[in-house]
Amino acid sequence: MAYSFMKRDEVIRRIKEIGVVPVVRANSPEEAMAAVEAIKAGGVPILEITMTVPGAVKVIEKLADQFGDEIVLGAGTVLDAETARACILAGATFVVSPALNLGTIELCKRYAIPICPGALTPTEVVTAWQAGADFVKVFPCSAMGGASYIKGLKAPLPQVDLIPTGGVNLNTAADFIKAGSSALGIGADLVDLKALREGNAQKITDAAKQFVQIVKDARG
Repeated sequence: MAYSFMKRDEVIRRIKEIGVVPVVRANSPEEAMAAVEAIKAGGVPILEITMTVPGAVKVIEKLADQFGDEIVLGAGTVLDAETARACILAGATFVVSPALNLGTIELCKRYAIPICPGALTPTEVVTAWQAGADFVKVFPCSAMGGASYIKGLKAPLPQVDLIPTGGVNLNTAADFIKAGSSALGIGADLVDLKALREGNAQKITDAAKQFVQIVKDARG
C-alpha cells in the first residue's frame, strides 16, 4: 500500500503554483510510466492518471512507490466514492472527476485529499464549491466558448478555483490563465501518446516546458 503523506495544502499549493495538470490517458501501464517520465523532465511534477488507463489503480500504486513525494499524483475520470478510495489507498494525492458526485467529494474530504469535480453550469460550479471542492474542473470547456466562458464564470464567482479542461492548447493556454483559471487541465495537446509510441518522448517534455512558461508569462 502506498498511501501518500503529502499534505493536502501542499498538493493544492503546487497545483496552483505550476498551473498545469497533464492528463495521462495511456493504453498500457508501461506507456503511462513513460509519459510520466517525459512530463517530469519538462518541469511538471504533476499528473493525472485516468481510470481509462488499463490497470489504472496499479499504475498509481507503482508511480507512488517509484516517485513518492517527488510528484503530485492524481487520479482522473473518477466517477464514484469507491473508486476514489481505491485510488487514494494506492497513493493518489488528488482526485479529479468529469462530473459532480457529492459522495466522491465527501469521501475525499474524509481522507483530506484535494478533490476537483467536473461541472459546467454556474449552478453545478456553485454546488461543487459549497460541497467542499478544492478546485472545480470546467468540462468540456471548449464546448462553452473556452476562455471567455471562464471569464464569465469568474465574474460572479471570483472565490472559486477553476481548472478548465477541453480546448486547452499552446494557442489558448495564455487566454485561459488571463481569464482567471487557477490551473489548466491538458490532455493530448501535452501528453502526445502518438509521439511517445514513435519514440519521441522529447515532444512531450518540450510541450511541458512551453506550457509552464506560458502560464508564468500570462500571470505576468
